[in-house]
Amino acid sequence: MAKILLVDDDTDFVEINRTLLEKQGYNVVAGHNPKEGMDLLKKEKPDLLILDVMMEEADDGFAMAQKIRREGNKIPIIMLTSIAKITGQSYGKDNAMVPVDEFFEKPVQAEKLLKAVKKYLK
Repeated sequence: MAKILLVDDDTDFVEINRTLLEKQGYNVVAGHNPKEGMDLLKKEKPDLLILDVMMEEADDGFAMAQKIRREGNKIPIIMLTSIAKITGQSYGKDNAMVPVDEFFEKPVQAEKLLKAVKKYLK
């Protein structure tokens, strides 16, 4: 069974997506800030990371993804965020600024998220 790490400060969002993913047979662990996320990444060794951008700071998810890549970790990262709605700026995958495999604006349809999860867990 694949293990997914979900890092988002919105506890409702975490629980909704945990339920969605667990119904598909995935094992889900969750953190609510970058420190918890990094600790769980090292401890749990998940197969996939689903990451929010705006947590304690507006760019926490970007910084966390950058740190993960600098450390040489190739874990697939799916970034889910509402940052464009809040800032009015458009963001997407970028090897330097946003080193993720997928980038979706919240709310993302369940089918779209599950399709991306399956793609990276093959």
